[in-house]
Amino acid sequence: MSGLDVDLAVPDRVTAAFTADPGDVVAVIGPNGAGKSSLLSALSGLVPAQGTALLDGTDLLTQRVRDRRVGLVFQDQMLFPHLSALDNVAFGPRARGTGRGTARETARGWLDRLGIADLAARRPRQLSGGQAQRVAIARALVTDPALLLLDEPMSGLDVRVATALRLELAGHLAAYDGVTVLVTHDPIDALTVANRVLVLDGGRVLQYGSPAEVAHTPATGHVARLVGLNVLRAGDHWRAFDPHAVTVDLAAPSGSARNRWPGQVMSATPYGGVVRLVVRLAGDGPETGEDVLADVTPAAAAELGLTPGRPVWLSVKETSVRSYPAPAPA
Repeated sequence: MSGLDVDLAVPDRVTAAFTADPGDVVAVIGPNGAGKSSLLSALSGLVPAQGTALLDGTDLLTQRVRDRRVGLVFQDQMLFPHLSALDNVAFGPRARGTGRGTARETARGWLDRLGIADLAARRPRQLSGGQAQRVAIARALVTDPALLLLDEPMSGLDVRVATALRLELAGHLAAYDGVTVLVTHDPIDALTVANRVLVLDGGRVLQYGSPAEVAHTPATGHVARLVGLNVLRAGDHWRAFDPHAVTVDLAAPSGSARNRWPGQVMSATPYGGVVRLVVRLAGDGPETGEDVLADVTPAAAAELGLTPGRPVWLSVKETSVRSYPAPAPA
């Protein structure tokens, strides 16, 4: 079997089962502590795991780390500080027995693909964050891995650099015929770079599907907020609605909206042409304590004084709410 077929457990950390075909980019999302990095550590061999992880029919969990056809990019690059960018990338082929000249030639080609061939002689301390991450990606890809693991590669980079790197990475991954597993907290990665999304929470898989499927019927409130939706539980169903469908008032609404809740503004942030509010619901209903996103115009935010701490009422018309069964664990 080609591709990746995972059914593994790291005790007290994560239990996950999923499959991916060659060329798939699987974005792994979920709150802090969900088990995302533990999953990558198990696949790479950094932590022991039980079960199986078949990569093109070979069980990674029975292989020595050095024998796994796996490339790994860490959040903080972890480049060798005493080596140049070129020799950092050449390290993988050299460790597998390739001669120094051939390894450096191959490494130079990967630096060129990532647009940083002119930085080949620089040490990591002489590189910017974006440049160092490009070197780390080249180092992971130079050995032609069948599985590429990316642990929040855009984290810590400024928005402009992260955007440029994301576009470059998406282009490289589109031409990569292995499987990529990308841990991310950024919905842009999940919705643009990946073609599959794995939702982890509490160390287990809650949802696995295409970005469109996950965005349309998110399994948790955390995932809903990642993709810009509100989701509240109602019995055995979720009720989802867009932030722009939420009406914000200072007094209890008297209109026809059946869905209404008191709450308190927790934050107010410019978001495109609107102000995005995070409102924590109050009262005695089952939604109490949940956070709801609401988009208002800057004029309305100023007129109503919608600043943190302000008590408000939220309402949503029934026609703006989409209801679907709460997904069972995958």
